[in-house]
Amino acid sequence: MSSPELFIISTLKALVEVAALSLLAQGMVGILSGASRQQNLFYRLFQTITAPIIKLARAITPPLITDAYLGLVSFFLLFWLWVVLVYAKASVCHAQHLACFAN
Repeated sequence: MSSPELFIISTLKALVEVAALSLLAQGMVGILSGASRQQNLFYRLFQTITAPIIKLARAITPPLITDAYLGLVSFFLLFWLWVVLVYAKASVCHAQHLACFAN
């Protein structure tokens, strides 16, 4: 990568992807574990990874949204942040005449 802007945007995009995949994995492990999900080591690991985004979602959503939907709200927030970062990466590549790929 030849520009610091592109490096920063790519790093942020990768962090958003990790957080989104961790939310998906936590949801799948929660479904498979059932009522005993809090005793599951991997569920607790994913819960630790996704705690900051869940707290952010709680802070920006109205109290009308229950805690049961915070995972879904967090995932959609991460999705739209990812879309913005993809657009920003494409803009930087276009503005600096770089041959960037979709990764």
